Formats: sequence, structure tokens, C-alpha cells
Amino acid sequence: MDRIQSEMTVSIGEAAEKLGVSVKTIRRWSDAGRLGCERTPSGHRRYYISDILRLSVKPEREERKTIVYGRVSSHDQKEDLVRQIEVLSQLCVAKGWGYEVIQDLGSGLNYKKKGLKKLLKLILTNQVERLVLTHKDRLLRFGSELVFAMCDEFQTEVVIINKTKEDSTFEAELVRDMIELVTVFSARLYGSRSRKNQKLVDNMVKSVQESLT
Repeated sequence: MDRIQSEMTVSIGEAAEKLGVSVKTIRRWSDAGRLGCERTPSGHRRYYISDILRLSVKPEREERKTIVYGRVSSHDQKEDLVRQIEVLSQLCVAKGWGYEVIQDLGSGLNYKKKGLKKLLKLILTNQVERLVLTHKDRLLRFGSELVFAMCDEFQTEVVIINKTKEDSTFEAELVRDMIELVTVFSARLYGSRSRKNQKLVDNMVKSVQESLT
């Protein structure tokens, strides 16, 4: 006798209710092999009560989150950070998404920012339904595509409000990041206190400023 005939089963809606999650979550778990199911001759999914009872759903018992992420490079850009969060929050409210805010103050070249590390941990533990950004470069200056590939793997939707480059703010941050790169590598080559290092950094700053005028 087939298992589906010998064991008690429930519909996808009943399974979602018993586990305290949405039907969409149950379907995702099934597709990922986390919760087995069988198909009836008419194509409907049926879930075994015994599997549901054995399933440990913590922390997946909770609905996955919408994460609003904002970042600026320096303290003098805090007003821009406030603006980012306001814009992202308004979108979430309009869409009816409950959301959590994560924000960072630091260079787009810094991969160790506290907020970014928290975000990556949430994505890797399958707790993020969608990630909402004003611009792609708010996440990272370089390497954001790798994070987006990670989101795709964990079925996390990425929503970017403005897919064009930022104007003056983008250029200003890019200048800071370029100077930071030169400063770090120059310090490693010549020593952070050497005159050669300081001269190279000063020339870099001067060249960049001239190119923007």
C-alpha cells in the first residue's frame, strides 16, 4: 500500500496552519526538500502529519523578513542616510511589507561593517524575504553582485529603487574610496608615517580634485 494511502495527510493550507507559517513558505520548503509531500492524482500537494510533527521549524517558524538597508561613508552624510531610510520605509509601507532597518556608516569598500555582517547572516540563515536598497552601491562599492547571487540562492528578492548611478553623492563617495585604497596600499609599501607615503596620498587627492573641477 502506498504511503499516501496508509498515513494521514493534510492539505498545504492545513500544513501551513499547523506549522504557523504561510502557504508560500510551505511550498518553498517542499521545493527545497525540507518538507516531503506527495501529489494526488489531481495534482494537489498532500503533507504527512508525521513529517509535520517531526519538523523542527525554529527559526524558520517565523515569517521571513523584509530588510531595508542604507549606508553612507561618513558622519557628514548622516542626512543622506536619514533620507535613504525614509524613502525605503515609504516604499515598504506602500507595499504593505513589514520591515526591519539595517544601516551602516562606513566605506563601500569595507566588508566588515556591523550592519552588512548582520544582513549577510540573516540571508544565509534563510530569514530574508526581500532586500530593499535605494541604489546598488549602497550595499558595496564592489562585490554587490556576489551578494545578489547569494540572495538568488536563498530566494531573497532584491528591490533596488534607483538602478542608475548617483550623481554628486556617488562621485564624492567614489573619491573617498579611491583615496582610501591608495592610502592603504601606499602605507603597506612605504610605511604609514613615511614622507613618500604622504606625498603619494597628497598627489592622489590633488589629482582627483582636479579631475572633478
